[in-house]
Amino acid sequence: MRPAAAAGGGGGGGRRKAAAAAAAACREWMVVPASGQARVEEAGKHAVMARTGLPARDLRVLDPLLSYPSTILGRERAIVVNLERVKAVITAAEVLLPNSKDPAFTNFVCDLQARVLASSSDQAAEFTDMDGESSAVASPFPVLTPSKGNGLEMANKNANAVGDMTHSSSMPTLTAAKDGNTKVLPFEFRALEVCLESACRSLEEETSTLEQEAYPALDELTSKISTLNLERVRQIKSRLVAISGRVQKVRDELEHLLDDEMDMAEMYLTEKLTQQEISETSSRVEVDEPSQLEDDRDEDYRSEADVSNGSFIGYKPHIEELEMLLEAYFVQIDGTLNKLSHLREYVDDTEDYINIMLDDKQNQLLQMGVMLSTATVVITAGVAVVGIFGMNIGISLYADPTNDEEKRASNMKFWETTLGTIAGCMIMYIVAMGWGKRTAAVAQSQIRRGARERGETGRRSEKEKKMVKVATFFAMTFGAFLFWQSMDKVHVWIALHQDEKKERMERELEIKRMQAELMAQAKESES
Repeated sequence: MRPAAAAGGGGGGGRRKAAAAAAAACREWMVVPASGQARVEEAGKHAVMARTGLPARDLRVLDPLLSYPSTILGRERAIVVNLERVKAVITAAEVLLPNSKDPAFTNFVCDLQARVLASSSDQAAEFTDMDGESSAVASPFPVLTPSKGNGLEMANKNANAVGDMTHSSSMPTLTAAKDGNTKVLPFEFRALEVCLESACRSLEEETSTLEQEAYPALDELTSKISTLNLERVRQIKSRLVAISGRVQKVRDELEHLLDDEMDMAEMYLTEKLTQQEISETSSRVEVDEPSQLEDDRDEDYRSEADVSNGSFIGYKPHIEELEMLLEAYFVQIDGTLNKLSHLREYVDDTEDYINIMLDDKQNQLLQMGVMLSTATVVITAGVAVVGIFGMNIGISLYADPTNDEEKRASNMKFWETTLGTIAGCMIMYIVAMGWGKRTAAVAQSQIRRGARERGETGRRSEKEKKMVKVATFFAMTFGAFLFWQSMDKVHVWIALHQDEKKERMERELEIKRMQAELMAQAKESES
């Protein structure tokens, strides 16, 4: 079906624009009829609307350039299917698919042809085995009641109309064998089943692929925390969220259909077409009594009003076949969603485990910080001792020895003071660490006891961490101040010691000069 070219002499440019507009309006459709012989047709939007009875907003759902959620819409003459990559318009006689070069689309068309051909052969064999006996057609729509006088004639005409329509148009109906067990689904349900199967299989394959990649990556991350493993898990989590959303949309759509019986009844296209043919046949019957015709018109008008309003008072449609079909794929898609939920829980557990490991590393760093802070305080105490000895006061340790014994005693006192200071610092450090461990053990026992009482795990609060940081800062500041003071005292002591040494050397030189003068005077007197 091609739209007519624009007439008129608008020149070459006008014809080219008209041709471009016509090409844009037309679109390739893959048509799969009930016979299974697929063909490609070009049709515009209005032609498809006239062919299927769909409004323009329903056709926009099939546009690949637009993003629409998964949807299954039942209309008067067609079913619109938009499930993942499957986009189709299903009528009672054919399936219209937007043509595509995707390999997945080719596989879907092959599956659809195989399913339609297999069902058509099964239906033909079933009609042959029935030996001309009529089939019972279960319809969810009310049937017009013929008049009393022409009941037999109406029944014969209706049976002939149903038989002609069924065999000539190759549109199968719900048929039953003599025992009432074997049934063949209508064409629209077989096509819908292929669409559901393709969408569910695609999501199942993506879920399996994600599981095969996710579990080893998560296990590797728990054994070795690195930037590469974290990036892999981040990408896996993003894919998990996307696939879970798509699966959830398909599941919600199937659940919505299963909850609404009228929507499912609206999808029985073959039976609606059958009832339409029966109604058209019965409308041709002449009615003798005008009053009875008027009553039938009033009754038909009320029935149509009830159907249009969706009330169906006191009427329950026969939707068992479609309900069983949808329930089967609902269970399948629900299983896929459960797999994704388990994978999400595994990811969350892995994140919790990694957070615990990071908290442990953080606790180790805090412990090391406490140890270094304690060591700084202890060293500061030793520096304070050095500063005390560096004060400008008279200390017997600094007296110059006059003989070897005093020199040995002075050296011994120096080493005793130095080693005593170092030993005292070490003892202070050990005592401080022991006190800290005992305090931490007591705090942990109190936290565990409180956690058992409250039913929750206890963790170090942010306030305690800030207090530790502040105490460490003040300790380091005080230690730096003491170190600066001690170094200042050391510099003063060194300067004083150098001055004293210089004065002592000057005195010694003066004494030597005086001795030399005395010796010279003594020699002169002797001579």
